[in-house]
Amino acid sequence: MAIPTLLKQYREEIVPALKEQLGRTNVHSLPQIEKVVISMGIGAANQDRKRLTEAADHMTLLAGQKSQITRARQSVAGFKLREGQEIGCRVTLRGNRMYEFLERLISLALPRVRDFRGINPKAFDGRGNYSLGLNESLVFLEIDPDSVKNTQGMNITIVTTASNNEEGFLLLKELGMPFRK
Repeated sequence: MAIPTLLKQYREEIVPALKEQLGRTNVHSLPQIEKVVISMGIGAANQDRKRLTEAADHMTLLAGQKSQITRARQSVAGFKLREGQEIGCRVTLRGNRMYEFLERLISLALPRVRDFRGINPKAFDGRGNYSLGLNESLVFLEIDPDSVKNTQGMNITIVTTASNNEEGFLLLKELGMPFRK
């Protein structure tokens, strides 16, 4: 199996750069990406089951592995939601698939977002993990626009081993994430 270009770049170029910037000699103490979680919440799934299956199929196509249907944990009367009702889907990517998805996200999908000026550098959670949302999944080339009946947004969370936001920012910046200035 071929090694993803982003993983190769991380090992050959980014690790030495992070060693120098953080002043560490141990490679294992440097921040690295642990997993990428892609999720979609489909609000209209309780009225139309086809929307949920369409979104799950698109996510499976994007991720390269089958998406998992998520269920409501508790009932919320205000949202007409019952416990156990199917409300979305998610995929957790690790290893080579994770790096391949990140490469497509950074180099192909984000530049295709309308009026894109960079992603928010303040969307870290305090522990070096980064979350971003996309309004439509059509920015990915894998999805055929003619096959989409309902546009659907998605949340992407990049979980790192960084101990704080600064280390996480350095890692993602070195990987090529286009942060807003």
